Amino acid sequence: MIILKTILLVEDDPRDVELTAEALNENHLANNLVIANDGVEALEFLRYQGKYKDRRPEDPAVILLDIKMPKMSGIEVLKHIRNDEKLNKLPVVMLTSSREEPDLLACYELGVNAYVVKPVEFKEFMEAVKLLGVFWGLLNELPIQNHN
Repeated sequence: MIILKTILLVEDDPRDVELTAEALNENHLANNLVIANDGVEALEFLRYQGKYKDRRPEDPAVILLDIKMPKMSGIEVLKHIRNDEKLNKLPVVMLTSSREEPDLLACYELGVNAYVVKPVEFKEFMEAVKLLGVFWGLLNELPIQNHN
């Protein structure tokens, strides 16, 4: 039996949320998908705050993080994650439309695990998300984290 791990999608564009969820669902990876619509909400989820204070104590297998978002950019979220000893080992994949070199460099300097530019073509986007979901959601092993 395959145990599906939680995937945290941090994305403010409803179309990209829908496409990502559809791609994960087609590959039976969406039943543990948590969607945060901005960086502040993502950090609340990760830190068990706000509406997430009573959530099940489990870290996501991967965080799929957009860069350009309201309230807090993906780069700022990544900085918070990497500076928090309870979160800093979580895999973070930037899933963004930004091809800007400064964004790419900033993410890698902060320790991002991967930087994936969203393909414009629907079929390519679906395939990219499928591959991300299979690797990070099923295959990758994470260290055990203490939630106290």
